[in-house]
Amino acid sequence: MDLRDRPEDEAFRKEIRAWLDDHVIGEFAALGGRGGSGDETFGFETRLAWESVLAAGGWTGIGWPVEHGGRGASIAHQVIFNEEYVKAKAPGRVSILGEGLIGPTIIQYGTVEQKARFLPPILAGTELWCQGYSEPDAGSDLANVQTKAVLDGDEWVITGQKVWTSLAHQADWSFVVCRTEPGSVRHRGLSYLLVPMDQPGVEVRPITQLTRTSEFNEVFFDGARTRRDHVVGEVGDGWRVALATLAFERGVGLLGHQISFRRELDHLLAVARANGSAADPVVRQRLARSYAELEILRYNTLRSLSNFDGPVAPPEASIIKLYWATWHRRLGELAIDVRGAAGQVVEGAPYELDEFQRTFLFSRSETLYGGSNEIQKNIIGERVLGLPPEPKGAPR
Repeated sequence: MDLRDRPEDEAFRKEIRAWLDDHVIGEFAALGGRGGSGDETFGFETRLAWESVLAAGGWTGIGWPVEHGGRGASIAHQVIFNEEYVKAKAPGRVSILGEGLIGPTIIQYGTVEQKARFLPPILAGTELWCQGYSEPDAGSDLANVQTKAVLDGDEWVITGQKVWTSLAHQADWSFVVCRTEPGSVRHRGLSYLLVPMDQPGVEVRPITQLTRTSEFNEVFFDGARTRRDHVVGEVGDGWRVALATLAFERGVGLLGHQISFRRELDHLLAVARANGSAADPVVRQRLARSYAELEILRYNTLRSLSNFDGPVAPPEASIIKLYWATWHRRLGELAIDVRGAAGQVVEGAPYELDEFQRTFLFSRSETLYGGSNEIQKNIIGERVLGLPPEPKGAPR
């Protein structure tokens, strides 16, 4: 694996860097790169306006095929884009679920009509999406979905509850896994529906988190409707499509995520030097470990991407999810320890959390959402190492 830029890579890096220098200005620069994971409610209107600027510059969906409005960028160029984007402290994206998850899923499994209807507004940033997967009794065990959809003429009628739905209160559409075959169990009889959020029969209740923000929501469907042809893939084949969407989460965007992790770690190192905690041998060892592990994460992710040869990420991508979620949680704990007593209080009105306090509190959820650590270990054991599957329904 050669990590050096080729001439065409260097040219692309200069192109995106120059564009960002020209456009991350004014209100966009004032955000300071905020609006990412755990901070997704910050500066929402400004970040939404930024989506239009990105779209006008041709910087949305860069990895999408050219025939679907993207740039057809190589993996290397997608990595470069994400790295430079974070280095420029560009605003956190609000269309990531549309561009990064449902868009590629529709490209892979959608009909011609679905592609024509849904892909252009995703690229333009004019329609936002949320993910209707988890339920009160079907979180990591997604195959236990109970939300039902039944046909009524030319429409599906949906009844059920979803939970931990990121940004549902701001979304125009949701991709919802529903049980469409009465009496079916587990992964059989599920379908993948595209459902408008602004309609009678859809109620969204924000969940206030430890960070006092509300990225996550409960969503209640009580007779909500969507068109009969708004099924991605075949009716009853929603499990396969849903797994493909989950695999898209393990893509190149993680490289940009890691640059933001490096920025957090560099800031923490500066704080540790300034307050003297870096002189403590135990703290110094923990800081060194965090640095080394972040380097390992970067190289392992690059190695994984260099072997990427299909429409979705391989099961080995679960190694990366397990690794980064655990690493970031430990970083949050280390940040509080480095700050000492001062890190456990807010400075004053309006009593907002600082960067490290947000990281500590929100990173507790990162080992759960997108597939819990336990589920990632099962995937790695069964689908990567070939170990026997975990017994189902075993007594505890």
